Amino acid sequence: MKVYGKNVFNELKNNVDRIKKVYLSSSFKDKEIMDFIVRNKISYVSLDKKAFDKMSDGRTQGIILEVEDFKYKNLKELDTSLKKVVILDHLEDPHNFGAIIRTCEAAGVKAIIIPKDRSVAVNATVVKTSTGALEYVDIFEVTNLRVAIDFLKDNGYFVYGAEADGKMYDEVDYSEKMALVIGSEGNGLSRIVREACDEIISIPMYGHVNSLNASVSFGVLIYGIKN
Repeated sequence: MKVYGKNVFNELKNNVDRIKKVYLSSSFKDKEIMDFIVRNKISYVSLDKKAFDKMSDGRTQGIILEVEDFKYKNLKELDTSLKKVVILDHLEDPHNFGAIIRTCEAAGVKAIIIPKDRSVAVNATVVKTSTGALEYVDIFEVTNLRVAIDFLKDNGYFVYGAEADGKMYDEVDYSEKMALVIGSEGNGLSRIVREACDEIISIPMYGHVNSLNASVSFGVLIYGIKN
């Protein structure tokens, strides 16, 4: 997998073995990063602008890293003493996914569960958008969200799904151990996942717009929920 940007490189410095190779634009001038690459004997190559730009259509800041493919966790590895777990129900936008990972890290949430199929995966955009938070939040990939929810319930979690027609989130008494489910950008919660939730919660909307971006909704809820 190829990822890019100075922030991503600086986050990976603590796990340098994950970096297989570094590609640099001929205009790259960050002496601190260059010194680190040379000092740690990281394989690198400098490319002219045309060749470098062909490698990515993103904002690379002149540095692209070839790293090991992301390793998802198995649900059986989940620390069931965690108080909060996040479930993403077929999220599609990598920018939303990266922003949610970043918010999780800031809010102290250590675990996100995603489905294997019909869902955004951890890719270069997710890595860059999460700005290093991916190093501190575990991502669990499962084949069936309903089975994952049942597993959480068996381990004492109460499951809250975010949807427009639920109880206002600030009027709910929350369980000590909880899972928060965020639906996809276009369709919200899938029927099976919604039916598996213990309670549906909503964010009050006072303007003309009747929905929020998935990562914005998540930020409101994860910081607004008191338990």
